[in-house]
Amino acid sequence: MTPQTPEIPQEPSTPLEEDGARRVRLDIKRLLPNRRIDKYLRHRFPDFSRTLIQRLIAEQAVTVNEKTTKSSYLLQPGDRVDLILPPLPTTTITPEPIPLDIIYEDEHFLALNKQSDLVVHPARGNPGGTLVNALVHYSNSLSSVNGDFRPGIVHRLDRHTTGVMVVAKTDTAHWRLAHQFEHRFAQKEYLAVVHGTLDLDADVIDIPLGRHPHIREKYAARPESGKSAVTLYQLETQFRGYALVRCFPKTGRTHQIRVHLSLIKHPIVADSIYGGKTMSLVQIANGAELPQSPDPAANLDPEQPVISRQALHAHRLHLKHPISQKPLTLEAPIPEDLKLLLDLLKKYRSP
Repeated sequence: MTPQTPEIPQEPSTPLEEDGARRVRLDIKRLLPNRRIDKYLRHRFPDFSRTLIQRLIAEQAVTVNEKTTKSSYLLQPGDRVDLILPPLPTTTITPEPIPLDIIYEDEHFLALNKQSDLVVHPARGNPGGTLVNALVHYSNSLSSVNGDFRPGIVHRLDRHTTGVMVVAKTDTAHWRLAHQFEHRFAQKEYLAVVHGTLDLDADVIDIPLGRHPHIREKYAARPESGKSAVTLYQLETQFRGYALVRCFPKTGRTHQIRVHLSLIKHPIVADSIYGGKTMSLVQIANGAELPQSPDPAANLDPEQPVISRQALHAHRLHLKHPISQKPLTLEAPIPEDLKLLLDLLKKYRSP
């Protein structure tokens, strides 16, 4: 029997921007015959269970020769395997006094207005400075459903997306809140400023999404192999060259609203990953005379971006209280950078 030769990653492990995952490439030289890819990867990465490996394959985080694969695929010498490994969990969370904007709290759960540039939980690339570090500092009563690594975390927002998030303080509240999200009883409303003039005042975007076939930190339309993703949107205000839209995601796929709006040719302003562009005061004014003090824009550098992160805000969340079952509407005020962008569009880009 030919001994197995361990493969060496051909590229250094690369942390992804938001969740600290690693990108690994393996060139298969020699291996035992009839070796399934899920069993091989379980042996190659013993810190990860076979169930997790199979889930990564199903989520298209594993490709063979740049094509998606199945757990039952039998590896062949010469195959090139690319995979994205999630960060290994850690049980050590350091409390950090990061300010939190609490908009609702009782003994069962709390809701907060997440600020921009805040990762939700620690990962390999972000061991500290996260929302979880702040929550552990703020409260000694958080649910344990997701373990010590993600205490209280029921759902997530992207690093640079602001707005409403709920955090469970008891396990019962956690399970009941998670049930509402899983079965679409919780209704989310997002505000987004997008490029272009919308042809329709409202529409439904129903496009399955999955990992981008070539850029692994991105997501893309995957009609054949992706997961169902549905977003309703309605036009709030049409400006010249821009629009404020309200989005109602019916599913919770990663980057869903950002990808869907990009796919209909209306990317979110400043979302560089999905085609959005940053806009300076000079560009928004488009030749108009620039403001003088005390205009709030007077302190801006006219050449610098008005907003430097995707103009997306989780504005409202409608759900039932996990214990009393009383209907609740949780609302996060519009952040200052997004408010300034809207003020400037109203001033210079009104229809």
